Amino acid sequence: MSIKSTSNKKPRSYRNLWLGLIGSMTLSFLLLGYYGREIYYAAPPIPKQVITTDGAVLFTGQDIKDGQNVWQSIGGQEVGTVWGHGAYVAPDWSADWLHRESTWLLDHWAAQTGVCR
Repeated sequence: MSIKSTSNKKPRSYRNLWLGLIGSMTLSFLLLGYYGREIYYAAPPIPKQVITTDGAVLFTGQDIKDGQNVWQSIGGQEVGTVWGHGAYVAPDWSADWLHRESTWLLDHWAAQTGVCR
């Protein structure tokens, strides 16, 4: 005995679902591109150089860009932005550096005096 289906339903078409997915992805990337462009143009200007009233150069624009690269290389961009609130929530790398420097200096002095091998 065989069981035969008596319904005359058409197989379900996924065409509308694919079109909806493609449409939402296109809209998402268009919005991402638009706001990315706006953020790029709204970025604060970087001066060519900062000088004192005496005319001495304190730092240059390249110094600022190098500092941003250091910030990004140690993960600063993961906790905020270079221009935003990241400084409030990022680890205190200056304290970390001071600790490492003082530890090295104490070890160096100990090695010089012969206290530590």
